[in-house]
Amino acid sequence: MTDRRLRPRKRPGQLRAVETRERLLAAAARVFAEHGYAAGTTNRIAEAAGHSIGSLYQYFPNKDAILVELAAAHARSGIESIRRRLEDGPLPETLDGRLRLFVRAAIDNHRDDPALHRVLFEQAPRPPELLEYLQEAEREGISAAERLLSADPQVSVTDVAMAARLVVNAIESLVHRFVSGDDPAHFDRFENELVDMLTRYLTGPR
Repeated sequence: MTDRRLRPRKRPGQLRAVETRERLLAAAARVFAEHGYAAGTTNRIAEAAGHSIGSLYQYFPNKDAILVELAAAHARSGIESIRRRLEDGPLPETLDGRLRLFVRAAIDNHRDDPALHRVLFEQAPRPPELLEYLQEAEREGISAAERLLSADPQVSVTDVAMAARLVVNAIESLVHRFVSGDDPAHFDRFENELVDMLTRYLTGPR
């Protein structure tokens, strides 16, 4: 990262060091999810990982650097989820089935730990490199959506490129708000209604 305060101190090469770093990140995820940003101190993270604070500082200069690392990993997971769904096997034949791929990927990427997700994307710092990575991920999703919409005879919108952008951004925003709520229940109902809403927008009379 450009801001040295948010850059990991070192990337471990030996297996033991890699495992230590992964334990610290896993412990940080638990601590931030349980205690939030303000109370998610490096002392708590080190204790939860079973390491000294000195060991933590060998890898990360502060908790913000850890948060940035967790946010980047979360974003990578979301991108890979979309890629797998688009590349593994034949795509659904219907438009609502294809939209469901995007909606379900977003839900799966958010629902594992809503409390941690709130900290990562509502409180964590976003240095330029992380923002650029997130924007590139968004562009990739929009391009994939545009290809699918352009090839679908059911789609009636005239500006497919803008429609793809609206679909991807609506899914990300609405899924985040739903899953991050106090009671992220009724995932099936939410998924069905969101897919239905998007399908109606894309196929309605013009």
